[in-house]
Amino acid sequence: MTLAENNVRNEIVVANDGLEALDYLFAKGRHAHRDRREVPALILLDLKLPKLGGIDVLRQVRENEYTRLVPVVILTSSSEEEDIVASLENGANSYVRKPVEFGRFVEQVQRLQVYWLLVHEPPQGRD
Repeated sequence: MTLAENNVRNEIVVANDGLEALDYLFAKGRHAHRDRREVPALILLDLKLPKLGGIDVLRQVRENEYTRLVPVVILTSSSEEEDIVASLENGANSYVRKPVEFGRFVEQVQRLQVYWLLVHEPPQGRD
């Protein structure tokens, strides 16, 4: 079975910057209509976000009662040791460096999706 055959089907929400990500997660701004208790199954977070960086987003995710247990995978191009340490110290569940080649990037995201959405066991009673 290939990764594509796993048929993981989840809504994908893309935020263009750190502030938009927080607005979505915490039901603010243009996302104020959203029920903030409905949290994502997984957050893929880049460190180099406009307006508000990934570490700052991660800190706020971990400080919030609704999002503190959501798996956060840092998916970034940085291989700097300080970025890895800062991510893990601030509560990231995993740190993955993005492949440069697009086909490999898609494959990497599919692998993350399979693990975090099909294999990983989240705490019960989050719904």
